[in-house]
Amino acid sequence: MSDVITEVAGGVGRLRLNRPQALHALTLDMCTAMAGALDRWRDDPQIAAVLLDHAPAPDGDAKRSRGFCAGGDIRLLSESGAGDGAAARNFFLTEYRLNHQLFTYGKPVVAVMDGITMGGGVGIACPCRYRVATENTKLAMPETGIGLFPDVGGGWYLSRLPGRIGQYVALTGHRLDGAECVALGLATHYVPSARLDTLKAALIARPEAVAAILAEQAVEPGPARILDHAAAIDRLFAADRLEDVFAALADDPSAFAQQTLATLRTKSPLAMKVSLRLLYDGAAMPDFAAEMRQEYAVATRMVQQPDFLEGVRAVIVDKDQAPRWQADTPAAVDDEAVARIFAPLPADEAWTPG
Repeated sequence: MSDVITEVAGGVGRLRLNRPQALHALTLDMCTAMAGALDRWRDDPQIAAVLLDHAPAPDGDAKRSRGFCAGGDIRLLSESGAGDGAAARNFFLTEYRLNHQLFTYGKPVVAVMDGITMGGGVGIACPCRYRVATENTKLAMPETGIGLFPDVGGGWYLSRLPGRIGQYVALTGHRLDGAECVALGLATHYVPSARLDTLKAALIARPEAVAAILAEQAVEPGPARILDHAAAIDRLFAADRLEDVFAALADDPSAFAQQTLATLRTKSPLAMKVSLRLLYDGAAMPDFAAEMRQEYAVATRMVQQPDFLEGVRAVIVDKDQAPRWQADTPAAVDDEAVARIFAPLPADEAWTPG
């Protein structure tokens, strides 16, 4: 069985992630398959809408179906980054083209983020016109913990969240629940998981009425707990300089500030500085293609940094959760090295929409 099931039901093109053993984390072949299906359906008059979700585990094990999409192929990126980086560049090129394709797609796409939605999962869900959260949604960009940064459009989406919540999410990798996703605009609707089968059946029966059907099935999600800390986040993460964020947290005796500081001390200082720069630049990007072009340049360099290789070792391979970062404090990061990471690629190497 393919890792992506592409099929047509009624007037709906269906993209179903089908790699439950890896929480549907994206491979190069999965990105290629989805992009190909979207190309076929783009001008097909029989297809009125697209539905993006994940298939249940074949044995019915709910735990194996708990992820919408847990990210990308980190092992491939790490192995490639340790070498010439060619396979990593090819993966990013293809993945980012899929992200852009979804962002600019002319027909409505509904992403059902039922479960873990992280990294590459955010990259395929957030570009969709409609994004459905449930009580199972756990959305995060945890890349700073492995020496990377919130790519796949993170610089665009997170820089546009209210106040400084995007900076907080980018640096800490904080997991947002379904109610928080709705409150922040990362999700457009909240539908209880028990209603999802009804929702999908209705979309297949009446694909021309996507907005009305979503409105019928959606419910109020309840309070967004992150908003309780919004004022503190805006104050503590006000700076675009990582050293200033650390200083603000260190000077605040509250439990929230001290817990947040402890979290940041586990992350790669280089990756956090890159993330802050990404959001600063992302807020002024003229369009999503420009964002993808910059993120591609940054990503192809970051996967060959020692911090990424060490982060993957500590978190994914050895699982000792004790990474030894090359620069272990914000002050130790060479700001000129960060600037080099953001330098545009030569024209013949730069990302394009395809």
